[in-house]
Amino acid sequence: MEEQVDVVVVGLGPGGEYAAQKIAEAGLSVVGVERALVGGECPFYGCIPSKMIIRAADTLAEARRAQTLGGAVDVHPDWGLVATRIDKQATNHWDDASHTTRLEEAGVRIVRGHGRLDGPGRVVVDGTTYVAARGVVLNAGTEPAVPPIEGLEGTPYWTNREVMRLTTAPESLVVVGGGPIGAELAQAFARFGVRVTLLEVADRILGPAEPEASAVIADVFEREGIGVVTGARIERVRHDGRFHVDVDGRTVEADQLLVATGRRTNLRDVGLETVGLDPAARHVEVDERMRAADRLWAVGDITGKGEFTHVSMYQGAIVVRDVLGQDGPPADYRALSWVTFTDPEVAAVGMTERQARDAGLRVVTGYADVAQSTRGWIHQAGNEGIVKVVADVDRGVLVGASVVAPYGGEVIGLLATAVHAEVPVATLRSMHFAYPTFHRTIESALADLGDV
Repeated sequence: MEEQVDVVVVGLGPGGEYAAQKIAEAGLSVVGVERALVGGECPFYGCIPSKMIIRAADTLAEARRAQTLGGAVDVHPDWGLVATRIDKQATNHWDDASHTTRLEEAGVRIVRGHGRLDGPGRVVVDGTTYVAARGVVLNAGTEPAVPPIEGLEGTPYWTNREVMRLTTAPESLVVVGGGPIGAELAQAFARFGVRVTLLEVADRILGPAEPEASAVIADVFEREGIGVVTGARIERVRHDGRFHVDVDGRTVEADQLLVATGRRTNLRDVGLETVGLDPAARHVEVDERMRAADRLWAVGDITGKGEFTHVSMYQGAIVVRDVLGQDGPPADYRALSWVTFTDPEVAAVGMTERQARDAGLRVVTGYADVAQSTRGWIHQAGNEGIVKVVADVDRGVLVGASVVAPYGGEVIGLLATAVHAEVPVATLRSMHFAYPTFHRTIESALADLGDV
């Protein structure tokens, strides 16, 4: 059986959901295909619930800091109570009714099942072929990547999906993977009283960040009692009610094991070969309008432009304009920003120093210590952080920046604007920087650039 529609959206994660809604609101007939949760990973297993857990853990940490500064605060680090409270707050995130309703009210017809391309403009779902006159938007998303560690398969290890449903915590935990997810959750669990060991195969945690940023977080973790092993060679995993992880000739034991080693794209069975694309490719190559093939657009993690909700929605907006024939700027990732919600937060925009030098730019960097700023001095406990700016000497503009600080994800906003708009360093130096704020540390980092 075939059905004629204007647009089919395969995968209703953030970018697909956004595109489907806006295209339907413009008056086109839209079918949205989703085999799991409408809304994708972020509201159910990622961004939203993890930040609620982190918020509670950070509140406990701040209360403990108040004690060290002489406050009379009664701190009760009971994970069960805190997690129960989080679960009650997050009840509406554990189903996709609100996302489904919003799309249906916009005119999107939602079809449950696995969507597979069947040539240009064609998608098959459970025996029905939807023929899209305008085309197909592919938003297949990702799933947790699990490394091929001997003995791991078949054990009751956790990924981020299992963690988000917990209401009680183990006494001890091994986290495999020191990227953003692993680092965030390792710190949160530790603050709830769990003995945590973090294993990272690279030579430092938070590998995408500047080395100086990684070093700040590594020092914080050490002070908070988190065992961090970098350059870890994980040989095997055994489970007999507890986990036994053989690492570099020794065994690390824990009640539970969390695998946080990145994401894997869901491209194995979506029919890429039927539209002339490589089904074994890690990502779908797209142009500046998110076009991947004849009458096919791709958005989200599968494009390899950044596994972030904000990137997926940004791309979704470009697709909407292209489908509707509207003018607008093409995709531009020069000022892509991201935040890791450890405490302090790690935020960055644009290129790292290494990336800028590898791109052949003549680079100079500026650096400032957040703890030495006035706001850092006022903040006292928990004031660790840095601001690092990367400037292109020949053009006199910033091409990248990093912030590690309390509320670092907010501080990065000014720097993201500077990189995106190519604001001259001279102009940035002439600005007013409110006193006493964390973002005022940017002024010191700019001064450290020298004659740019």
